[in-house]
Amino acid sequence: MAPQGDIPVAASVLGTIGTVLWSVQLIPQAWTNWRTKTTEGFPAIMMFLWAITLILGGVPTGIYAIVQNFNIPLQVQPQIFMSLCLLNWGQILLYSHKWPLWKVLIVATGTAAVFAGVEAALILTLRPVYGAGNETPVIVIGVVAAILLATGLLPPYGEAWKRRGRIIGINFVFLTMDFLGALFSLLSLVAQHTFDILGGVMYIVCIILEIGIFASHLIWLFRTRRIRNTAKLDEKTFDDVRAEYEQQGLPFKFAERKLNWPWKKNRSNEEMGTNNRDEPSILRPVAPKQQGNRDARSNNESA
Repeated sequence: MAPQGDIPVAASVLGTIGTVLWSVQLIPQAWTNWRTKTTEGFPAIMMFLWAITLILGGVPTGIYAIVQNFNIPLQVQPQIFMSLCLLNWGQILLYSHKWPLWKVLIVATGTAAVFAGVEAALILTLRPVYGAGNETPVIVIGVVAAILLATGLLPPYGEAWKRRGRIIGINFVFLTMDFLGALFSLLSLVAQHTFDILGGVMYIVCIILEIGIFASHLIWLFRTRRIRNTAKLDEKTFDDVRAEYEQQGLPFKFAERKLNWPWKKNRSNEEMGTNNRDEPSILRPVAPKQQGNRDARSNNESA
């Protein structure tokens, strides 16, 4: 598709709204991470892939938006959001992976510099090619961005499966603002003279997958309403009830699922085998025949 020409006012206004939402939507998430000092349930791979994708802050989509000459807000939006994604990614490394602060700062800053350099190099390389009429490289960039975006939104579904549909760690103010940012950005493309299909597909994918995250938690709230209401009467929380079931060894319908990875299971078996081999001989049972010989020898000595 040819680059956009004159940008209608409506497209710029809608794009600006989307940009504002996507420029601040991760601030509530970052504040929640800092306040609770935990990022449990908030996947690190989600933030890193979003940073790469640049529809929400990463390399491919920033290139695509600039080469396609989208309205200015849509070109600026990925650059701002990349910084916020890397900030949250750094918090996950700090709080969940227990990295020291100096290491987090070095890794996050270095990653941002690499992303910026790659984006600038590809823009300078692809813009002349695209201007000469070869659209294939830019289309490939757009397709890669759409795939990475969808992939980045899949880890929360894994966390939801683990907790029977419950969403924890993700700030719903952030998720709502992110959803609205995608919606207004999509409307800004509709308001342009020509609709960019790849850009539109990426926004639509974001909207659909985030609706699924909302739906998962709402269904969990409906299914656990009686347990939560009963717990509230006893001045308890759902987590208190779940912990009581675990302490008593009783089955709980909404207990967290455990992921038993094959390689971890094999490693555990190997460790158990090693421990058995390293046991002191005095702890190993004596064979019946050997025990009989020892008894006979003792009797002879007594005689």
